[in-house]
Amino acid sequence: MLALLQRVRQARVEVDGHTIGQIDAGLLVLVCAERGDTEAIADKLLTKILKLRIFADEAGKMNRSVQDVGGGLLVVSQFTLAADTSGGNRPSFTNAAPPDEGRRLYDYFVEQARASHLVVQTGQFAADMQVHLINDGPVTIPMMVR
Repeated sequence: MLALLQRVRQARVEVDGHTIGQIDAGLLVLVCAERGDTEAIADKLLTKILKLRIFADEAGKMNRSVQDVGGGLLVVSQFTLAADTSGGNRPSFTNAAPPDEGRRLYDYFVEQARASHLVVQTGQFAADMQVHLINDGPVTIPMMVR
């Protein structure tokens, strides 16, 4: 699975002009299931995200996790993270999981996140979403778990 983490001061996602998910300080997590991904891979990705030390401690050093600081998670599906741009000028998305499998793994990831973390908001799978954020730092971290 692939994820792109953005440490945010706040973030929200809108569908059809309506806010459907919103957090204050925490992580915007753009997530993509790839062909062959499993629930075990989703679990490994979530564990890594929740424990990743990218928030400042009292000395200003990135030494705390989103759980340590009580930050929120805004989880948004984004199959375009699987883009292959190695050939031509039009990206290929053949590495992304098929839509049914992508939805199943996204839903599983969100369910596990909600079981493990206090504040979890989401986007809407396969919707045309507008994501608004105030990036903190900025800190943006790509992740890949196999």
